[in-house]
Amino acid sequence: MRKIHLLPDDVAQKIAAGEVIERPVSVVKELVENALDAGAGAVRIELVDGGKALIRVQDDGAGMDREDAALCFRRHSTSKIAREEDLERIATLGFRGEALASIAAVSRLVLKTFDGAADRGTMIEREGERLVAVTDIAFPRGTSVEVRDLFFNLPARRKFLRAASSELGPVAKYVTQAALGAPGVRFTLVHGGREAISCPPVGTLRERVFQLFGRKMVDRLMDVAAEEGEARVEGLASLPLAGRPDKTVQHFFVNGRPVKDRVLMAALSQAYTGILERGRSPEAFLFLRLPHADVDVNVHPAKAEVRFRDTQLVFRLVLRAVGEGAARGHVIKEVVPSAPSGAPGTRVEESGTGYPAPGLGFGPAAAETFGATGDMSRRSVSPSSTPAAGAAAPSGPVVLGQYANMYIVAAAEDGLLVIDQHNAHERVLFDKYREIDRLNVWPRKMLLIPPVFELSPAAAAVFEENAALFEELGFRAEAMGGRSFALKEYPELFKPEEAGDVFLSMLEEAGRKPAEERRDHMLATMACKSAIKAGEPLTREKMGYLVAELFKTSQPALCPHGRPIVVRVEKSTIDKGLRR
Repeated sequence: MRKIHLLPDDVAQKIAAGEVIERPVSVVKELVENALDAGAGAVRIELVDGGKALIRVQDDGAGMDREDAALCFRRHSTSKIAREEDLERIATLGFRGEALASIAAVSRLVLKTFDGAADRGTMIEREGERLVAVTDIAFPRGTSVEVRDLFFNLPARRKFLRAASSELGPVAKYVTQAALGAPGVRFTLVHGGREAISCPPVGTLRERVFQLFGRKMVDRLMDVAAEEGEARVEGLASLPLAGRPDKTVQHFFVNGRPVKDRVLMAALSQAYTGILERGRSPEAFLFLRLPHADVDVNVHPAKAEVRFRDTQLVFRLVLRAVGEGAARGHVIKEVVPSAPSGAPGTRVEESGTGYPAPGLGFGPAAAETFGATGDMSRRSVSPSSTPAAGAAAPSGPVVLGQYANMYIVAAAEDGLLVIDQHNAHERVLFDKYREIDRLNVWPRKMLLIPPVFELSPAAAAVFEENAALFEELGFRAEAMGGRSFALKEYPELFKPEEAGDVFLSMLEEAGRKPAEERRDHMLATMACKSAIKAGEPLTREKMGYLVAELFKTSQPALCPHGRPIVVRVEKSTIDKGLRR
């Protein structure tokens, strides 16, 4: 009996659609790319229920006549390539001819279009694989695509769609990228009747960055450019000594296409070695122009990755662009963080909650651990809880000292322990913060002059979704109009000047994690930001306290981000190396 058979066309179409369309942002991306390829000067995106109920993308581009409008729903129908050799010099954002066929296969779709040549436009209505109607309509030049009830005929896929606000975030992020890549095009994103993005056309990238990210971002950026032969890179990147604690504001474009590329990311990181403080990453908006034959864009289903014919050329261009930009009126020097008195990680004030404040301060919990006087000079450090009366105190690691102002070296019964002081303190604080959160006893402080943040469209969407969670964790921010938010309250275990940075870092973390993991990851970010840093000298008392607290935690081997904390060097290894 034959086991292999051809799938029905409708099943094959849905499988193919699933490779192209994963969620609402996939639909928006494909439709916006079509609009830009059609020469649109204005693109309007409207969403209802995060795009699950409705996605409408309208443009004023070239439009289509009735024949083309009917043909565009057939898979692999396209106006952008015609022969195999065209794949080697793709100059458009789209080229595979799959988008409309894939979208129509999993939604109720209405296409309206007019190319300006005849006396009327065309409307095509489809429901999944079924053609419902084709009619004449009055319509301005351009195209509108309405996508309703995404995955209505794939309930297993639909149930995996997230809440409306969670689906809005990726759409806002993509539209931000598209707007950066085409400053001369008007972009509008509307969700539930409210404008999330409104960007009139501008003449320069710097103006576009100002529209999307605000004045503070623009003031931190320098112009960069370099060329070699027919290849050129230009754009904006962080001024020396600026940067940010993460890599979330790094946007790369290759021949106008937004991409994620390891070569470009590695080159940018290398270019800023010695320019930024350790632990900070550059902000960048870089546009690479190459002959189309020198870049392969047909290597990823979502067209988000590319392959370069000459990766070394690309690497050199980015290095030179940043280096020359930084040298124009800016001193490049290696910045080594110091640990002045009162710096984060050395504070001794108490949190008022029964837990030590960040920085190994000796609050009530520390006094209980080390004795009422806090005198640790004559006691051994125990990694376990205080023993019951009359019981012998267990022996624990004995601190020997600090290496490179980064690692604590301690002696255990069977060898040496090398402990990463930052990771260890992060674990200690994470466990304490999680307990504070469980008891809902965050100590809060109000800012007399609240800092105001101009959030990107994607970040604003993330905050609106998670505002209640932020408030539960001690951070209260209020909308000030547009995408501006003022931080009114923060947990008092942070310094006022730290609170804003911690808030923004938590916001980035919230945007990357699924809802069920978000709380712990945000607590981990708070712990990371308030933990002592690598390069900070510690007294023997603080090292002893940290080691003792570490071995009381839920997971002494790993920090909350999964990085190792302790390396053990067995005594047998030492004996063998020294031939004992």
